[in-house]
Amino acid sequence: MIRRVWLASLLLITCFLIPAFAETSSIQKSLARISNTVQDYNYRTPWLPGPVGGGTGTGWVVGKDRLMTNAHVVSNSRLLTVEKENDPRKYVATVEYIAHDCDLAVLKVEDPDFWKGTKPLPLGGVPEVESTVSVYGYPIGGDRMSVTRGVVSRVDFRTYSHSVMDSHLCIQIDAAINPGNSGGPVLQNGKVVGVAFQGFSGDVAQNVGYMIPIPVVSHFLKDISDGHYDRYMDLGVSIFPLQNRGHRQALGLIGDDRGVLVSSVPGKSVAAGKLQVGDVLLAVDGIEIESDGFVTLGADRVMMAEVAERKYKGDKIVFKLIRDGKTIEETVVFNEAWPFTFQAQSYAPPRYVLFAGQLFQPLNRNLLIAYKFTNQRIHFMYGNFVEDEMYKDRDEIIVLTSLLPDSINTYNDDMREEIVDKVNGKKIRNLKEFSEALSDNVEEHVVEFLGFERPLVMERAKVEAARDRIKQRYRVTSEQRIEEVSDTK
Repeated sequence: MIRRVWLASLLLITCFLIPAFAETSSIQKSLARISNTVQDYNYRTPWLPGPVGGGTGTGWVVGKDRLMTNAHVVSNSRLLTVEKENDPRKYVATVEYIAHDCDLAVLKVEDPDFWKGTKPLPLGGVPEVESTVSVYGYPIGGDRMSVTRGVVSRVDFRTYSHSVMDSHLCIQIDAAINPGNSGGPVLQNGKVVGVAFQGFSGDVAQNVGYMIPIPVVSHFLKDISDGHYDRYMDLGVSIFPLQNRGHRQALGLIGDDRGVLVSSVPGKSVAAGKLQVGDVLLAVDGIEIESDGFVTLGADRVMMAEVAERKYKGDKIVFKLIRDGKTIEETVVFNEAWPFTFQAQSYAPPRYVLFAGQLFQPLNRNLLIAYKFTNQRIHFMYGNFVEDEMYKDRDEIIVLTSLLPDSINTYNDDMREEIVDKVNGKKIRNLKEFSEALSDNVEEHVVEFLGFERPLVMERAKVEAARDRIKQRYRVTSEQRIEEVSDTK
């Protein structure tokens, strides 16, 4: 009797394990371990490459002959190889599309042998809070595929650490997301519901991981369907919640709990000329805006920005609002992405101009980290460039970052960390204008700095005579890189 009960129990367990094993085996065939040979850019000597390193991550088949992973897994890549479970070969992969603003990338592998036995994993929806998900990948601690399970604990709107600046919909789970897990699929009921991408270290929080949800994945895939990535659209406006009853009464808002106040509309925003400071936004695309700035999309309550998040270049968004006591509608067209991204982490080659051994570079987050400037004007302009609309005077903040010592620039060290204002009397808006001004046929080049009394004066003939000497002494391969290089395709 005891033996029959034991056998029945074993049979019952086997009935549950076989389907689960079959599902895992099927998913396993569509996973890949990614190895990336990385070479970061050198912002202190931008004409030279930086150190070589490496990293690993996970990819999965998202469509015909294409793998999806995180952007941070394949950024600054010099060589990408992918491996499948139970296949000893390493296949060369290349980045086809990469989106640093939402930390996603699509890879292609030319060798047809890699795709044998694989099939695209189907996409699901947004999992419910308290539901269970499974994270697949190749995290540290072993070479074979790993599966961990966790519970969805929060659906939120938070900053993606890869770019540091961009915020999107994000799902928190209590499964560990370790190095190597990045880019791996998170599944529920056999469908992908997210992409593992970041988590807290153990000294900050225990078992807190995050995945990129399907609305973000689908947005990226649709964006690249025309062969080009346009980036996420952004209204670029700031809003103020209207939860204070006295404030609402002063604005003539009574009854329901709708509406937020527009507190700023930068001149470069797509909403400039359509929305105004002081407008009370009541609804967006027919969806009511609650007084805390949240809206209800389907079964989810998310920030108003999520409505704009789901738009593409060329799309429209309609606001119902109160202005000067009247209820009106305004339509905003997303004709371009937000133009100022210098506060985000950059993964493009640094731009620069080397003039008489003096290095001039446009300010961005990478430069700020590389030099740790002590000039407080730089930090002020970096932090307030958009809010104070400094872009009306200049497109970029050009900084004299360092000097390659030479007899021609011996007495100019005190100009280090100063911001370029004019060259030869011309107001400078960007690095291209700066470079063009230095090619003027004048006897002396005069560079004026913002808030610095003494100009930098260089005799043109002496500058030309020093060029080869400085290039040879410091192994300078190129004196400038002006144009921005995009790797998003």
